[in-house]
Amino acid sequence: MGVSIQAAGNNGGRRGRRGRSRHAPMADINMTPFIDVMLVLLIIFMVAAPLLATGVAVDLPQTKAGQLNIDQKPVAIAIDEKGQVFLMDQPVEIGQLVEQLKTAAKQGFDERIYVRGSKAVNYGRVAEIMSLVTTAGYKKVALVTEQEKK
Repeated sequence: MGVSIQAAGNNGGRRGRRGRSRHAPMADINMTPFIDVMLVLLIIFMVAAPLLATGVAVDLPQTKAGQLNIDQKPVAIAIDEKGQVFLMDQPVEIGQLVEQLKTAAKQGFDERIYVRGSKAVNYGRVAEIMSLVTTAGYKKVALVTEQEKK
């Protein structure tokens, strides 16, 4: 969309031998399509970024425990404030929890299972889920909490 306007010279607006001919290619790069594409990609990433980090919203209790060093995505069971159980951010029925846990745990019974329980949920519900997991044979069961804010 670039336009160049040239002043008319002595020969009626035509350039001489040394000037650029009428059909010579322009050496300028048109940046408008590039900028449009970049703005569209920016908007797409701004919309998609929060969707990538979503999971089950659980209001965890706060403790003074330190953060865990995790190299891979752990097997996690979440219990929301309504008492609904989620395995790896997917809702699951209590009767199906052990079968689906066996498929999710790649290392078998040596896999560490993290239980995230909302602080608004009844403690008996968290204990029930933990007892199901431990009676299924998983001995490395851990409760997940948030760090206290100072």
